[in-house]
Amino acid sequence: MYIAREASKVWRKVTAEISVELQLLREKWGLLLAGLICQYIHGLAARGVHYLHRPGPLLQDLGFMALPELGQDKGYLSESIFSSIFISFVLWTFHPFIYHSKRFYTVLIWRRVLAFLVASQFLRIITFYSTQLPGPNYHCREGSKLATLPPPNSVLEVLLINFPRGVLFGCGDLIFSSHMIFTLVFVRTYHKYGSKRFIKFLAWFMAIIQSLLIIASRKHYSVDVVVAWYTVNLVVFFVDNKLPEMPDRTNGVPLLPLSTKEKEIRLKEEKDSKLKDEFHKLLNGNHGDPTDRRQRAQMNGRHDEDINHALSEATANGGT
Repeated sequence: MYIAREASKVWRKVTAEISVELQLLREKWGLLLAGLICQYIHGLAARGVHYLHRPGPLLQDLGFMALPELGQDKGYLSESIFSSIFISFVLWTFHPFIYHSKRFYTVLIWRRVLAFLVASQFLRIITFYSTQLPGPNYHCREGSKLATLPPPNSVLEVLLINFPRGVLFGCGDLIFSSHMIFTLVFVRTYHKYGSKRFIKFLAWFMAIIQSLLIIASRKHYSVDVVVAWYTVNLVVFFVDNKLPEMPDRTNGVPLLPLSTKEKEIRLKEEKDSKLKDEFHKLLNGNHGDPTDRRQRAQMNGRHDEDINHALSEATANGGT
């Protein structure tokens, strides 16, 4: 019975949250769709630069000198860290559907995240198309069949970007790292809207570990990671200041429909708050209505006149 009762509560909360998020989605769907389309354009641009890539000797890199090469068979380590960050963040953005500690709306936070991603990826496209560097990854080196792509046979071959193989085995889209764009955007977003201090520390620690693993796996040069760290943080800082701040659900009036009991509690709290405000105003002698203040002054004047008149009459009668 306890499990059934709790399950029904969770289900009611999920359905109520879905109705609210759908309402927000109907209002904000245009910007969300634009952000998703830009993700495809970014993938298309990364696929296009692969046709321009020419393999060559590895560039001199301080990170390659400092970090030992993990080898091709251990390249999954950085991908595992990235996948855990990505999946954890996505699940966290949907936690208001279940948990009561809801500080944000899922639609609004993904609208914000997509804005950060699009701005960073736009700068990334400009950068890696400006100069094509020889890729340090194993499938991008001289002698690999995947290092260069033959001219496409049709436009459809380019538009489909050979998903997912074309995404996993791309070359030429180096400065700056796309993995670090997603990681830093997700970590900064949780740092601002998350509530667990330990998870914030863990997220930044994992971002640092991922940076080192990317270089040790020879998937990017050190400059790709370093540029990502300061570029993405600056982009998020300036874009975040331009966007309107999201409403805090813990303090503001919720969009979720309230039950009858919750409505009564909220009305009682508002009534008590108003009574306290009126009481403080009366104690301080400051009432909100100037007309009422004038009426009170007039009444006080008449009252004083009546008292003075009564005192004068009493004095006159006493004297006689």
